[in-house]
Amino acid sequence: MNIAIKKIWSTLQLVPTGKVVSYGQLADLAGLPRRHRLAARALKIAPTEMALPWHRVLATSGQISIAKESDNYRKQMELLRNEGVEVINGRVDMKRFRWQPDLAELLWTLQH
Repeated sequence: MNIAIKKIWSTLQLVPTGKVVSYGQLADLAGLPRRHRLAARALKIAPTEMALPWHRVLATSGQISIAKESDNYRKQMELLRNEGVEVINGRVDMKRFRWQPDLAELLWTLQH
């Protein structure tokens, strides 16, 4: 498996309950700046058994990126709300719910 994709998966596993990241932020935190499309692809190909918290990843605007008519759209809203994240019209207030990890902590966690 591609090392970059594994970095994205590892980083996503660190996003705490009740917090969200954008695709671009996830890529940045994984050390892959400007690779938001790779982050989206990594989520699509992740094995189900990894149980990644995919629902915590949104568009930069805080919008759910999945088609509104889909079951996964409703599932993402439900999972976020169950974690205490407020979702209004498919959008999350990124100022309030964005994960802002301490860089030193993030680097230490990813290295161990």
